[in-house]
Amino acid sequence: MLIFDALNESDTARLGAALAETLSDGTTLALCGTLGAGKTRLVQAIAEAAGIDRRNVVSPTFVLVQEYHGRRTIYHLDAYRLRNDDEFRALGPEEYFEGDGLVLVEWADRVAPCLPPERIEIRIAVTGAESRRFEIRAVGARHVATVERLRHRLGGECPSPLPPGEG
Repeated sequence: MLIFDALNESDTARLGAALAETLSDGTTLALCGTLGAGKTRLVQAIAEAAGIDRRNVVSPTFVLVQEYHGRRTIYHLDAYRLRNDDEFRALGPEEYFEGDGLVLVEWADRVAPCLPPERIEIRIAVTGAESRRFEIRAVGARHVATVERLRHRLGGECPSPLPPGEG
């Protein structure tokens, strides 16, 4: 597991840029956190680093799926308003999971059984008015190296990584 403490939105933007540069095509990010934790803000930061105007990136709570095209394609899904796994499956997420874009799922904990077994999970906790703690972990073996590359990319900007073997 990798822990990244963001003191402000600029740190969140730095994390988003590092994710956009590190994640391979076809990666699913499962974003979890309370209302206002910063899930959509992180998606905006990833999108901006992928060449997408962040002003075009909005929470897909009512639309459920948004597609953004820049240097990379991003599929942005939101499970907040869904009542059950069947409603999520009705969106056809397998098509996105099997594609070449990045798949970012907000409120992923609500549909965890529907997510690919190989993914990266990011839990976001509010730690202050502008500060957030991002806990980033690989689920499955495929993305362990990705999380390590992300740790390396963030370098000294990541003050709270767990020692190897503790995540």
